[in-house]
Amino acid sequence: MDFRLREICGSDHQGGQEGAGEDDSDLPPEYCHYRDEGCELAGSCLNCPFPRCLYEEPRGKQRWMKELRNKEIVRLFSREGRGVKELAALFGLSRRTIQRALKNTLSTSLRRRNGS
Repeated sequence: MDFRLREICGSDHQGGQEGAGEDDSDLPPEYCHYRDEGCELAGSCLNCPFPRCLYEEPRGKQRWMKELRNKEIVRLFSREGRGVKELAALFGLSRRTIQRALKNTLSTSLRRRNGS
């Protein structure tokens, strides 16, 4: 049995295909034992809250984390009245990055409200 096949399907693989060679690594899913271990964002892939896996998108996790950070920056700025300098120190970012995050996130939310 091929090492890759053993790694994917485990050592207890019982091939049910007649005529298939030992090195056939393209097995039907019912012959593979898939362990759904998820990632640091979800406990398992089948219980993931995202419609598409973040790891399939270019810079998906990085983009998602940045959006969360920017939403928190906007929340602290608009609801708690924190200043740009204070937010920069709190998040360990430059003042210009905080200003950019505020501008981009606020303009995006305004566009969504207006339906554009």
